[in-house]
Amino acid sequence: MNYKEEILKLKKEKNAIILAHYYQLPEIQEIADEVGDSYYLSVVASQCKENLIVFCGVRFMAESAKILSPDKTVLLPVLDAGCPMAEMADVEGLQKLKDKNPDALVVCYINSTAEVKGLCDVSVTSSSAEKIFKNIETKKIIFLPDKNLGAYLAAKFPEKEFILWNGFCVTHARVTPEEVLELKEKHPDAEVLVHPECDPSVCALADYVGSTSGILKHATDSKGKDFIIVTEEGILHEMKKQNPDKNFFVPGGSMVCPNMKKTTLKDVYESLLYCKNKIELEEGLRLRAHKSLMNMHRLSEKR
Repeated sequence: MNYKEEILKLKKEKNAIILAHYYQLPEIQEIADEVGDSYYLSVVASQCKENLIVFCGVRFMAESAKILSPDKTVLLPVLDAGCPMAEMADVEGLQKLKDKNPDALVVCYINSTAEVKGLCDVSVTSSSAEKIFKNIETKKIIFLPDKNLGAYLAAKFPEKEFILWNGFCVTHARVTPEEVLELKEKHPDAEVLVHPECDPSVCALADYVGSTSGILKHATDSKGKDFIIVTEEGILHEMKKQNPDKNFFVPGGSMVCPNMKKTTLKDVYESLLYCKNKIELEEGLRLRAHKSLMNMHRLSEKR
């Protein structure tokens, strides 16, 4: 069966849109209507005319789309495609931390479950976090689940007290400074572009630290030819498409998120055909999580 052809037919028949994260397999990115960062895709889902959303990513991403689009059907082709970092934060532990620090503002990275978002005051993305923290007056911050992004932000805002959850992205945290320096020795003119989910010791070696879309934009806008890309290697597909004359190198030879690579064309086809793996959220939870996302919008647009 030619899954690509069948998916495109089904998509038209069912008034569906296919969204894919940059970390998905190249063949998944190629059949998507939009490819991007997780929150960008959720906003696309909320604004598109289609009522059926096939979200090729991991669970928290599809949940964010459902939070913003309660009246639309959101499908996650592989239901057990999770995010280990998001799953490191638990509601019970967070509630205890909140109780111990009633004067703290609770801020979660978008890479959090709907249940955790429902207990938080504000959500942030890796691209919006700095601007949001500039607009937050509260001095004491509980930040979760990513201690590495939290440490990166804490260094930017020394006037604030950060209480960091002990979570991390297993893919980004695996990279060592030695692996980056080894590549830099082989390619001395290469710019080092790093995602802030990496360890601070790796971020310290970067010429640029930013979100996945920020890394893509920097590499595209730069006059340089060689780049050491320190984020999940799925981004290389779009990077090479936009920059066929540039060279990209990944520390350790590869950076792969197994969960992001679970989705196949067959999964997308079957999800569309049978309308299976719907994301469902209890309305009270959805509204609580929605509040943290709306506060993110408000604070990121405030000057």
